[in-house]
Amino acid sequence: MKFYKYHGLGNDYIVIDPADQSSELSKSDIRTICHRNFGIGSDGILLGPIQTEKADFSVRIFNPDGSEAEKSGNGLRIFSRYLHDKKQVSNKPFTISTIGGMVESRIHDNGLISVDMGIVSFDSDKIPVTGPNRQVLNDTIEVDGQKITYCGATIGNPHCIIIRDEISPELAKRIGPKLEIHPNFPNRTNVQFMKIIDRSNIEIEIWERGAGYTLASGSSSSASAAVAWQLGLTDPEMTVHMPGGKLNILVHKDLSITLKGPVTRVGEGLIDSEIFQQAAQSDN
Repeated sequence: MKFYKYHGLGNDYIVIDPADQSSELSKSDIRTICHRNFGIGSDGILLGPIQTEKADFSVRIFNPDGSEAEKSGNGLRIFSRYLHDKKQVSNKPFTISTIGGMVESRIHDNGLISVDMGIVSFDSDKIPVTGPNRQVLNDTIEVDGQKITYCGATIGNPHCIIIRDEISPELAKRIGPKLEIHPNFPNRTNVQFMKIIDRSNIEIEIWERGAGYTLASGSSSSASAAVAWQLGLTDPEMTVHMPGGKLNILVHKDLSITLKGPVTRVGEGLIDSEIFQQAAQSDN
């Protein structure tokens, strides 16, 4: 099976064209491919392009645990770069369909890739968050007997954003897994810990649903930026700082998001069927 690997600020994905597959990927196959020791290693798999009448292209996004993600900002930028490398797109805007909605992407002359991610909503029914319908801004949630103030958002996938004066990888790794599976979030959630640097800069640490601690995330950047702007803490145009690097975010008046950043091609190769045979033996 042929694969192509890219990363967006250290958030790495493997692209697999369905045309190069002899059979459909199972959850076990996805977990094996993404495993850092027993497979190629990645934060997820982008399966595409898939034919669709809804957009120019369609892609399915899978997490390392085998679950399917609705949307990924870095994944979409990586998929856009892949399409450009394969000469399937030019520098003109094109559309990509995901199960979390349609986006418009563009490859710029300087190599940066921008994606119009769609509109952020804080509506509890859309995210979803349990309880009465409300705007989930500065709600409280209890973890290990401690009450935490958070904001909920969706940009096609769910997010839980916590504002702190100081953030760290240790904080994300300690509280992130508990919030991801908290009963308040029926579909689980991505978690961001956000520090406001100034009106034009925020910093986030990320615990990604189905993937764990992550160096960068486009949808997490989008959700966090929207919360910061909605609460009046930043201007609409800002830089999101993450352990893997920086993304530029513009929050439009209707809460739609445009993100822009780099993508790096890592390489390509063939996945040997032997790794799946060994995984099957381990399961038995």
